[in-house]
Amino acid sequence: MTKLKFQPVKGTRDFYPEQMAFRNWLFGKMREVSKRFGYQEYEGPILEPLELYAAKSGEELVKKQTFVLTDRGGRKLALRPEMTPTLARMVAQKQAELPKPIRWFSIGPRFRYEQPQKGRLREFYQWDIDILGSQAPEADAEIIAIAAEFFKSLGLSPKEVKIKVNDRKLIEQKLSFIEIPKTKIQEVFRAIDKKEKMTDGEWKDWLPEIGLNKLQIKDLEGILKDKDFSRESEELTRIFSTLSDLGVSEYVEFDPNIVRGLDYYTGVVFEAQDKEGKFRAILGGGRYDNLVEIVGGPKLGGVGFAAGDAVVEEVLKEYKKIPLLSPTPTKVLVTLFDEAFFRDSLLIAEKLRDGGIATESYLEVVKLDKQLKYANQKGIPYVVILGPDEIKKNEVTLKNMETGDQEKIPQSKLSDYFK
Repeated sequence: MTKLKFQPVKGTRDFYPEQMAFRNWLFGKMREVSKRFGYQEYEGPILEPLELYAAKSGEELVKKQTFVLTDRGGRKLALRPEMTPTLARMVAQKQAELPKPIRWFSIGPRFRYEQPQKGRLREFYQWDIDILGSQAPEADAEIIAIAAEFFKSLGLSPKEVKIKVNDRKLIEQKLSFIEIPKTKIQEVFRAIDKKEKMTDGEWKDWLPEIGLNKLQIKDLEGILKDKDFSRESEELTRIFSTLSDLGVSEYVEFDPNIVRGLDYYTGVVFEAQDKEGKFRAILGGGRYDNLVEIVGGPKLGGVGFAAGDAVVEEVLKEYKKIPLLSPTPTKVLVTLFDEAFFRDSLLIAEKLRDGGIATESYLEVVKLDKQLKYANQKGIPYVVILGPDEIKKNEVTLKNMETGDQEKIPQSKLSDYFK
């Protein structure tokens, strides 16, 4: 019979226990910083009506990057490429019952049909965190501070990552000064967002195609090179002041090139980037004041960001910040000396579990060396040896696998030893 060989679908990953240990550690950091600021965890469906994203996410995301399927009733559904529209829909459904401001976060799978590359996959996990129901710039500052605190918790310093902040309304004013009509603003924002993905020559050649003349292109370049006009925005001034009070100002800087590609952003936007510039955005977000209203709710402003796990992992690898993690939860392996002692070994293991200690039982009679090798391969720190002498004396031999030391312990006190 021919054996079939299968590989993961392009742009997806297998998570063996070692990878799961890292994923759980990373998600734990996300949850810890979210809850420290008082945010509640939520989740939504992986499948949503395609129209939910078409409403405001932007043409490129919907038409080029979204996995679309048709159900048996002919309805077009999407594997969620992002979470914010789902959040807006959920809030719109129950907005009258929810205390404001709403502080929510979510960690779950997202799907985008794009060319897989380092830090960018077709199936990935993403952390979304948002505050809705507050127009205050201090809400924007809180969200940015959460991003900075997250980097701190990962051991990433301001010398390694920076959160670049801008105000779309301020840039819109600047664009109006160089006589770019309102109808062209979103197109110019998308052009600015694509600037890093193109060479300087390609970008300049492309701008006339969206209707900019030579003088406007020159003026636009001048705007994007000027890093000193943030004080013209009252919102940015208050945000930077609040971030200073929150003790994270070293992580943050003004950058007029940050506009974000999604159409629903209405004000302050931001991205975190590594200082070496080896990766694209580590996380990104901003203010959206109309999205809940668009999906059927009241006008309820919000601000939030999303961080994908794949790019965060690559950044941690680059800066050698991946921690040493054991994928093995087991604290103790109870060996099996002889078939006659099977019940005794199982009872010892069960007592340890009752004491809250993660314990494995070896289930076959093999040489003790093989059982010790198994414990060593899995990184199990302690082994219980239960032979005829130990059973007669109601004790066990406990072996420390790291040091090789052994000691005799009464069976009745074994759980206490680990406490």
